[in-house]
Amino acid sequence: MMIRSLYARLSLGLFVLLITVGLVYASISLIALRSYQASVNQELNRNLAQNLVSDRNLVDEGKLNHDELKELFSLYMTINPSIEIYLIDIKGTILSYSADPDKIKRNSIAMDPIHKLLSDNEAYPLLGDDPRSHDRQKVFSATPVPSADNIEGYLYVVLRGEEYDSAELMAREGHFFVMSAWAVAISLGFGMLAGLAVFHLLTRRLTRLAQGVEQFQNQLTSDSPRTSNTAGDEIDYLASTFERMSTRINLQLEQLQEKDALRRQLIAQVSHDLRTPLASLQGYVESLLIKRHSLSDEEQARFLTIALNEARRLGRLVDELFELAALEACEKQPVAEPFSLPELIHDVVQKHQPVASGKKLNLSINGDLSLPMAYGDLGMTERVLDNLIGNAMDHTPEGGNIKLTLGQEEQLLTVTVHDSGSGIAPSDLPYIFDAFHRGTSGRSASHAGLGLAIARRIMMLQQGSISASNDKVQGAIFVIRLPLFTSNTHTIKDDL
Repeated sequence: MMIRSLYARLSLGLFVLLITVGLVYASISLIALRSYQASVNQELNRNLAQNLVSDRNLVDEGKLNHDELKELFSLYMTINPSIEIYLIDIKGTILSYSADPDKIKRNSIAMDPIHKLLSDNEAYPLLGDDPRSHDRQKVFSATPVPSADNIEGYLYVVLRGEEYDSAELMAREGHFFVMSAWAVAISLGFGMLAGLAVFHLLTRRLTRLAQGVEQFQNQLTSDSPRTSNTAGDEIDYLASTFERMSTRINLQLEQLQEKDALRRQLIAQVSHDLRTPLASLQGYVESLLIKRHSLSDEEQARFLTIALNEARRLGRLVDELFELAALEACEKQPVAEPFSLPELIHDVVQKHQPVASGKKLNLSINGDLSLPMAYGDLGMTERVLDNLIGNAMDHTPEGGNIKLTLGQEEQLLTVTVHDSGSGIAPSDLPYIFDAFHRGTSGRSASHAGLGLAIARRIMMLQQGSISASNDKVQGAIFVIRLPLFTSNTHTIKDDL
């Protein structure tokens, strides 16, 4: 994230901006310097052409002395090679000149700049055509010859000739450009350092905030979405983090609303299911108190037995409620270990065999008894099997069969509990594991406890599952699935 940080982006932007400003400044300075030099040069040499005419006696008896003009050309080519002298007629046609003939590109020059210079001495810099180029213009000096009263032509002096341009180019490439480059580099360097310092002061709080948010993200539980900031700066990171946190908070709010609705429904269902045994218990106890003198010993014993059974039913319901609450809150965690599933089935069947015999039910074990080791909580798995076998015995008529079948599905071991009872109403199958669900018909109509809800939660905590279905012929089928123990098996608690 540091490579794409806001500080780095601001620094890069400042660097590009300073380079751009430096180039623009250098360009403008060069143009301004050239304009300034041209203005100064033209101001200093404003009367050069007029002085040449008067000093060199180019006008003799009101006429232009061409011999003196040629001598003037030759003299100034030697003394001052930075200027170029041209003689032009009143239309601008070049008649003669001091420059190299091979380098003359124009036959005539525009007269408007000459007329403007002669009429307005303050118009600086004023550029005229350069005979050595088709498009270049330079500062100049001009005067009419032989006189302003009798104009036959003009003496046109280019103040910055080709020799001057060559000398200026060499100087610019040497000392001037070196000094300018150093000046611009020092200015840009100072501006860059100052900008970096200011940007650091401006972005350090944002950087600390982004680091704090990142630490908070790293401290979240393992089930929270983890995404790395592969692109963008701190602002982009904060925006994406805020979006993820907003999504997570909205999801948690929805879950809280859903759990609150379930809590209200659970309270209503618990109140209803607790009210029945309480009312029955209270009724029989009150009857016993009111009619104890008129009731026989057998009737009193029957009333007490019924009241005791209702109290036990109430106690079981309360215990199941606390157990489910502990499982849902993850207060009760499985302690996973490898164990023999066939041995556990044998022990559970032996425990329930006396009750099954009393109800004249055939409780049997089938399937593969040489299965490998299962991986889970032995006590919790026994709790699930007790619930399934107890439900099967409650809903199987006398003379019926309850079969426990062991099997394996890839990396899962299975235990199938198949009874020959009335089965489960098809409309109630999707809700058979919901707490306090009451079916509309069959065995599910009497299901009002928490045993199956507890069983499902236990199997989920063990990374297993439980399912229910009806046999095509008769009875219900419950299947639990447990993980197979392997050398790569890790603790279940790590995945919770």
